[in-house]
Amino acid sequence: MPDETNPKGPADDDAASNPLRNSAAGNEDTTARFGEEFVSKMYPVDGEISAEEQEAIAALPSGSALLIVRRGPNTGARFLLDADVTSAGRHPNADIFLDDVTVSRRHAEFTRRGTAFEVRDLGSLNGTYYDGVRIESALLADSAEVQIGKFRLTFYASRYDLAAPAQG
Repeated sequence: MPDETNPKGPADDDAASNPLRNSAAGNEDTTARFGEEFVSKMYPVDGEISAEEQEAIAALPSGSALLIVRRGPNTGARFLLDADVTSAGRHPNADIFLDDVTVSRRHAEFTRRGTAFEVRDLGSLNGTYYDGVRIESALLADSAEVQIGKFRLTFYASRYDLAAPAQG
């Protein structure tokens, strides 16, 4: 592991052991090093739930769910779904206000049916995506990704509602 004073690791000290180090201009290192921010964007965020988010999800009462913004202008924002209909869009009066030009004013809505939730596109210009597939409507599964414009939100159902079918 590299230390703070020497960004090169032990293997980088020997130019002969690293063929990428030999360039036309000499022995300079031409390999790009990616920072944590870039790497985190390359890999899916599934399973990367902070302790605070885990507590929020665990505290959800039956009949509710949580959307967490994983990518987009306000990454980390959380939206509680606890009404029969929750609107999402760029309109200031939307229940879930997503302020970006890639989001339609009335983009999508989340509908509660008992303890299950459905997302429905409202004829938006850029569409609504469920786990990467453009949809008109879809029943949401726990940990599913919903994309609205640049925003990628992960859906988490109440743990009580997930446990109920397993016990029944």
